[in-house]
Amino acid sequence: MFSHYGPLCTELYNLTKPVGHSISGDIEFYFERLSGTKGRILEAAVGSGRFYIPMLEQGFLIEGIDNSPDMLSSCQKQCEERDLSPTLFKGDLSNFVLPNNYEVIVVPSGSFCLIEDYQAAVNALTCFYDHLQPDGRLIIDLILLDGWNPDQNELKTFPISEDEGILLESRAKEIDWVHQYHVSYLKYEKWLKGKLVASELQRFALRWYGVKEFELLLESIGFTNITYSADYHFKKEPTTSSSIVTFEAIR
Repeated sequence: MFSHYGPLCTELYNLTKPVGHSISGDIEFYFERLSGTKGRILEAAVGSGRFYIPMLEQGFLIEGIDNSPDMLSSCQKQCEERDLSPTLFKGDLSNFVLPNNYEVIVVPSGSFCLIEDYQAAVNALTCFYDHLQPDGRLIIDLILLDGWNPDQNELKTFPISEDEGILLESRAKEIDWVHQYHVSYLKYEKWLKGKLVASELQRFALRWYGVKEFELLLESIGFTNITYSADYHFKKEPTTSSSIVTFEAIR
């Protein structure tokens, strides 16, 4: 019934968050945190290359993994258009084995929170740990819960041309306060000259964590020297007004 980051989702993502589009300063922050990195970097949940391609263009030896064929195909295409040679893998973050180990693994823009199941999230962190070199770093963003409106119903339109556009409807579906996730249904519709030509329905779930909770989770897997930074200001303490926290940890 539901699509998983399919063609319309990918097209709208590229339209609203094109290659190089910085979300609240994340690309600039990661440029600074990765400065001096000479070894391999892995971007988990690489998507269509918004973050990945600027890293390639800056000369980082970066690879990417994602579970969406449409997102990976878009990333590959956009790299080729720029004469870049990406190294991309299709895989589930909670259960992957890659041929390389990495100096740094990054998960920017809160993508880790898209792993709805808690055990799957633990498995993903374990995979990250296993794919890091000794003393390798994990840098990972978490979205903080900023409220929940059970009556939320948004309808937005995104023009592609004079005759074509994408309509996105978002409906709040459920929240689970015990297991710490909430779900929305996203309906994508593509219209051409007043006619519906394609549609997708996506179940969009986000899991949230407490700051201390996630620090303890990282420690339980074996990570050390854990620091966190609010809203892409290095080592800034998060507050109730913070929207994102970036953790760094060492294997």
